Amino acid sequence: MRIIDEGGNQIGVLSRDEALQMASDQELDLVEISPDANPPVAKIVDWGKFNYQRTKQLQKNKRSTKSLDVKQMRFGLKIGDHDLGVKLNKVSNFLEAGHKVKLVIFYRGRELAHKDIGFQLAAKVIDILGDKAVVEQEPQLSGKQLIFVVRRNNAKTKNS
Repeated sequence: MRIIDEGGNQIGVLSRDEALQMASDQELDLVEISPDANPPVAKIVDWGKFNYQRTKQLQKNKRSTKSLDVKQMRFGLKIGDHDLGVKLNKVSNFLEAGHKVKLVIFYRGRELAHKDIGFQLAAKVIDILGDKAVVEQEPQLSGKQLIFVVRRNNAKTKNS
């Protein structure tokens, strides 16, 4: 196995027993870093310190990752054009941030008799969003709600 000392310098290719002996002489531990490599790579380190640094690095990486949520935007069947524009502006901001957006059109009372108006509104919303969004889940009626999901359009357009 290939051996690396505590400072990160390569010692060379040694047998397992020789590496263990070298680690015990320095009162350190032999840790296998890359078992799949040919030959396998091991490092002579203080296990407590190594494990602590690895844990801290994993925590730092976890903090820096941005979790992408599914945002939700609800509107009624009788929404005005201006209100729709304001809500779709907010949806556009969510899409630009990389979130998926679940759009819910809810029916109240007798509006449920006019399901086609909800589907027309959904088509209008998709048309307004245009190239910014891709429909991930087509509009479907679920109880008193018409639900569909959009995500950001990741297609790169080339300028000629």
